[in-house]
Amino acid sequence: MRIFLFGAGYSARAFARLAAGEADAIAGTTRTESKADALRAAGIQPFLFDGAVSPQIAAELAQATHLVISAAPTETGDPVIATAHDLLVGATPALRWIAYLSTVGVYGNHDGAWIDETAECRPRPGRSDNRLEAEKEWSDLARERGVPLAMLRLSGIYGPGRNALVNLENGTARRIVKPGQIFNRIHVDDIAGSLLHLARYKTGGVFNVTDDEPSPPQDVVAFAAGLMGVAPPPEIDFDTADLTPMARSFYGENKRVSNAKLKATGYCFVHPNYRAALTAMWEKSNWRR
Repeated sequence: MRIFLFGAGYSARAFARLAAGEADAIAGTTRTESKADALRAAGIQPFLFDGAVSPQIAAELAQATHLVISAAPTETGDPVIATAHDLLVGATPALRWIAYLSTVGVYGNHDGAWIDETAECRPRPGRSDNRLEAEKEWSDLARERGVPLAMLRLSGIYGPGRNALVNLENGTARRIVKPGQIFNRIHVDDIAGSLLHLARYKTGGVFNVTDDEPSPPQDVVAFAAGLMGVAPPPEIDFDTADLTPMARSFYGENKRVSNAKLKATGYCFVHPNYRAALTAMWEKSNWRR
């Protein structure tokens, strides 16, 4: 297994650390040289990708068996396909599997109903809409190349350094209450775990990567406060809360996303809900990172 990561960010680095014991080589891209050390620390050979594929990247791709895409699309499309389409189709003789990290945001709002991978996609204009277009681009490329594509639709990502415990410590945690509002979330360990599970078997298809328990956001903050032994911040009514337009727009989507299809492949979640995840991080003292 030789893995190439386009966009070696938070989730991709977690995957690399988990896959290090099984992969023969792991390489990945960063946009700035200043982030190269973080990639090396995660066991990733770094390559700079500024929108153009260097000869060094092309040589690495020619040997890659597994390709993982976590680079964000723009209004003009997926940046990797825009510059590397012909290379990926015609000069990757070892390639056997592609994974694309998308978002459950492509489903849009479903008024709190349970949905699975067959649900209608009705994303908001902007980032989620761009993701759905990028999904189509990668589906087309995988079909043209003749390799399986795993489309991982991720819910809200948290983990070491990015969680309610950290927010409470630095004073940014808020308990905003909108009656009936539910959010889906996923610990980064389970993004890494599901990626490695699907990579091992070169499994293709669309998979929701989200934990078992969609929950009101204020409940997560209250549970984290209980672990820390501190008083939770006061509840704030959503209608009067001081939110940026982007933050407020997230509350316009309400759905319960099922992970049954991923479980049916044999994947077992490390953190089946936020309580298990926050408790594990608190007990291991790795919640700050």
